[in-house]
Amino acid sequence: MATTPKTAHRATTSARRSRWRVLVLLPLIFACALGTLFAFLPPSEDTPIPPAQQGGGARQVARAVSGLDAPFPEEPIIAVSQAELGRLLFYDPVLSGDNERACASCHHPDLGFADGRALSPATGGGTFRRHTPSLWNVAFVPHLFWDGRADSLEAQMIEPLTKMDEMGADLDALLQELRAIPEYRARFAAAYGTDAADPNVITLDGVTTAIAAFERTLISTNAPFDRFAAGDTDALTPSERRGFDIFRSAQTRCIECHALPNFTHNTFHILGVPDLSLNNPDLGRGEVVDAPDAGGAFRTPGLRNIALTAPYMHTGQFTTLEEVIDFYATGGGSPFGIIPDEKIRGFGLSLQQVDDLVAFLGALTDEPADLIAIPARVPSGLPVVAPIDNPARVADAVTGAPAEVSAFVSTDGAAPAARTIRVETTIQAAVDLAQPGDTVLIPIGVYHETVYIDRPNITVRGEIDASLPPETGRAWLDGENTLSDGFNTSGNGITLEGVGIRNYIGNGVLTVGARGVVYRDLIIENTGLYGVYPVECTDVLIEGLTVTGIRDAAIYVGQSRAPIIVRDNVVHGNVTGIEIENSTNADVYNNHVYDNTGGILVFLLPNNPSRVAYGTRVYANVIENNNRPNFGDPNSVVGLVPPGTGVLILSADDTEVFNNVIRGNQTGGVGISSLYMLFGRDTVFDLGVIPEYNWIHDNTYENNGYDPQGIAAELGIPGTDVIWTGEGWTNRFDEPDASMFPPILPSRAWADPAARGLWRLYDVVIGLVL
Repeated sequence: MATTPKTAHRATTSARRSRWRVLVLLPLIFACALGTLFAFLPPSEDTPIPPAQQGGGARQVARAVSGLDAPFPEEPIIAVSQAELGRLLFYDPVLSGDNERACASCHHPDLGFADGRALSPATGGGTFRRHTPSLWNVAFVPHLFWDGRADSLEAQMIEPLTKMDEMGADLDALLQELRAIPEYRARFAAAYGTDAADPNVITLDGVTTAIAAFERTLISTNAPFDRFAAGDTDALTPSERRGFDIFRSAQTRCIECHALPNFTHNTFHILGVPDLSLNNPDLGRGEVVDAPDAGGAFRTPGLRNIALTAPYMHTGQFTTLEEVIDFYATGGGSPFGIIPDEKIRGFGLSLQQVDDLVAFLGALTDEPADLIAIPARVPSGLPVVAPIDNPARVADAVTGAPAEVSAFVSTDGAAPAARTIRVETTIQAAVDLAQPGDTVLIPIGVYHETVYIDRPNITVRGEIDASLPPETGRAWLDGENTLSDGFNTSGNGITLEGVGIRNYIGNGVLTVGARGVVYRDLIIENTGLYGVYPVECTDVLIEGLTVTGIRDAAIYVGQSRAPIIVRDNVVHGNVTGIEIENSTNADVYNNHVYDNTGGILVFLLPNNPSRVAYGTRVYANVIENNNRPNFGDPNSVVGLVPPGTGVLILSADDTEVFNNVIRGNQTGGVGISSLYMLFGRDTVFDLGVIPEYNWIHDNTYENNGYDPQGIAAELGIPGTDVIWTGEGWTNRFDEPDASMFPPILPSRAWADPAARGLWRLYDVVIGLVL
């Protein structure tokens, strides 16, 4: 059939329609394919941390004599024959390329297994880059070197053994030299159950294993402080005890990084010690990993035998402990323009207090005689290091086996009857008389002191006259803006109730490492960084508190383990109302949280003893008008919380926020975000950074997000009732009447593929923004 103009037009029109269909359908097909890809691609998820590696919670045994009696990690099982062999190798210069330097040359037993120099001389001239650390209790150190680049003693020792400016050994030549010494052949055969006639009886693995075995025997656990912690109240002198109280105060915060029992958390911190060379800065941990605050961070050393190991720091530039204390007192690296760890904020001490603190550090000295004995000879016949007189040695520091104290038990073996001890002079004097089960009763009045409670199962109760206003009707501890803490406790089963606490510069109440902590019916005003501060505790109850005027968190529970209950409290006029940080299974309910910068925070932060935060429930609270300008330390994480934050979940998992009244918070009602908001997305963390399995539902919202502040405004995040920055596809939101950012959020009714697809879309967009 001939083609007519009409049929040609129809054919052309049909072809055009087909092309338009293709042009329209292709993007739709592409979008569907992309959505399907987004939905079914494996999502980013955190690797679960095994329970044994999560950390946190109380470490002392449930029946500890005092809250200071924290057990050491389990000592490694060591073959005696290997350790004896390792001791000879440790002192034998045969390990070095020129047969002149032994391990003991830089780790001398008379110098605390350090070397007494700022920087050790390098073979061939010059000095090493960093100060030689002590080996005491190195068995308990998970990361070796100042920057933590080795994870075992065996791996660590290869570097100094082979580096040309250290021992400079050629490993093959070293093994041949050792194999030529009959005594070593016999000792290796005995230590490892092999044949001394075997030409390969001595191996590199055998050398490193033996030396590591010896180094793991260098355990110091019986200093005067240990006997004091076990219940011997006379083990410390008055000066040493005053120094310990300074050491654990919130004023200095020493104990937060130098934690019991080994006086270290084995973490890395930026102190701001000035570099020895401005042209070649030492980045410390930052040279090993790209982690938050890694650049310029160094391993926190243990303080056992610290008095013997001068000079100090990774540069060795402080020759005395007094110089170290002065460095911290002036704010670490702050005077040099370096922002140090947020725990380092400077402090003021009198000359007497400095002397007392140094005295306490000396009370951590314990040198078992058999461990510091230098062998008379080594199998190679080469000369061993000579003894050195160390003037810092504490006379009679070694006193035998640790004290076995059976305090608080009557002569017939029964626990004494509970008593009520009424304060007559000072609260501390009454507390010192108390035994487990006793109650210390504080009459109405004003007391100017810090009270330390280390014995277990003691109740401290303030008398209250309800007919009078609180200012005159209860017992008050008043620090007069000079004392650090109101109460500083470590005993298990401590209850504090009915007391007012005001005008301290550290904390109202600080409790470290305890079980069964109860704070009840306390009024806390203007007590520095924290109102109440239970850290590394298990089983915490905080109820009926009124807290105001705090520069960090009114109620803080950190690094702690369930059960944790925070209920029926009123917190206002603080930077943070309630903060649950790196803790598990906390219930936060029936609290009135208002006029703070941030209302309730559930955080997971890096470089802490606990590496997890999960299982918190926030419910039945009134969280309103938390719009106070942030007056926290600008170098702290809480100093970054935007004014107008109702509830903020940061990298925490499995948090449920429900049945709360959330209103009048100008930045937002509830937010879920991650540490990626503060650090780059390529940052490596020691924890799971993605917030996962959080559920926000059935809250009542009113007038939130009307004027976003701080980092939210800087990132252009509009204020709404619910804010999610897109991390963690398993988070769910069932708030049909709430305003949301982004405008579509996944609920529990969504199928997983749909939630993953939406998350992937948001993740791509946020990745471009950040």
